[in-house]
Amino acid sequence: MSDYIEVMVIVEGKTEEIFIESIVIPYLAKKNIFMHATQISKPGQKGGDVRFSRAVRDLETHLKQRSDTYVTTFIDYYGTKEWPGYDDVRTVRIPSRIAKIINDATKAKVIESFAEQRAAERFIPFIAVHEFEALLFSNTEILSKQLGIKISQIEEVLTTCGEPEAINNSPQTAPSKRLDLWSKGGKFPKTTTGIAVAKEIGIKQIRQKCPVFNSWLEKLEKLKPLI
Repeated sequence: MSDYIEVMVIVEGKTEEIFIESIVIPYLAKKNIFMHATQISKPGQKGGDVRFSRAVRDLETHLKQRSDTYVTTFIDYYGTKEWPGYDDVRTVRIPSRIAKIINDATKAKVIESFAEQRAAERFIPFIAVHEFEALLFSNTEILSKQLGIKISQIEEVLTTCGEPEAINNSPQTAPSKRLDLWSKGGKFPKTTTGIAVAKEIGIKQIRQKCPVFNSWLEKLEKLKPLI
């Protein structure tokens, strides 16, 4: 039996993949947890519109591929139209509550489908409440510097919403829409500037400001080698 942990993470898109590979993987490797990222399969479709019916195919592949690895997800609830627990959180506003309902429902569905692959033990769901961009609000000074805007503009959003993971869930006020509005040309370059901001903030501060994200990492840090 190996003394290290291997985790396959299914991510929503390219930005999430870069974030995992450049920031999360090096961080977890220091704890003897080795993660590998792969984008969710989207046959014949472009990005966005992530559905469980598509994700479940990848979950099946990785759960069946090797019995000594864990499988997790890095997909956001914002924008999805079909996912376990989705209908139960329509009126819920507390990020941690949304995450618990969605993650519990996802876990139950995966266990039901892949009990023989020990999904109860090997699958760790992480459905973020909002997009990757929400994490960038963990440090208003760094984000305002990169955007070239007043720090007060970002602090006003956090004062209203309470925390990065609670930033409004709507087509006009989602984290990515706010960053687009503040960016030159009306489009925030998340795969470049976004990743640069996340690196400068650092995973430790992101964990401090984003409890749902932190809870996911805590679960990974508690994993034991699989037999």
